[in-house]
Amino acid sequence: MTIREAIDARHSVRAYTKRPIDGGILKTLEDEIAACNAESGLSIRLCLNDPSAIKGLWAYGSFENADNYIVLAGPDTDDLFRLSGYFGERLVLFSETLGLSTCWIAGSYKKGRVKKLLGDGETLAAIISIGYAARPGKPHKSKSFEQVTEIEGTAPDWFRAGVEAALLAPTAINQQRFRFLWQDGKAKVKALSGPYSMIDLGIVQYHFEIGAGQPVEVEL
Repeated sequence: MTIREAIDARHSVRAYTKRPIDGGILKTLEDEIAACNAESGLSIRLCLNDPSAIKGLWAYGSFENADNYIVLAGPDTDDLFRLSGYFGERLVLFSETLGLSTCWIAGSYKKGRVKKLLGDGETLAAIISIGYAARPGKPHKSKSFEQVTEIEGTAPDWFRAGVEAALLAPTAINQQRFRFLWQDGKAKVKALSGPYSMIDLGIVQYHFEIGAGQPVEVEL
């Protein structure tokens, strides 16, 4: 499966089996986390066999056997949350290619438990549950291309391809509060006000760039 194919295949999963992530898949995932940290300056880490952060929580659906999670954290900069969204979603889609399922958790988890894992000067952004799906996730209703774009003149085909990939991205409460702009011959993206908007901005930025095969300028 390619990363672009993973965009179509991915759905949020809250119910997992007890099968451990081990062997070559675990090593491959850890290597990708290390690569993301090197590129972003974040301090992303994988936490295994720890149900305490998510167990018993209800966040738009109950979690089952959510014993593994990715911690998204880093220096407390203005760009922490966008970077966490961008590189967190890179890991989500990469995990899909490995046969693993995931779910973004930005609000409803035991932050105090997770913060104990952080180093000095690190700020927690979100976590992502990860494991083998007990039941497949389901697609959600999506906005249309026209609802999330502002276009001057005629945009190229790759712009539409990027937006269509972005419309498949997970966002907080599935609100899809973002806009893609085609202005002055450039692709741009901006977040609209809403919960976890900067994390969502990074997520949809990554999806767009995979779908378009082109970078997008971020308006903060």
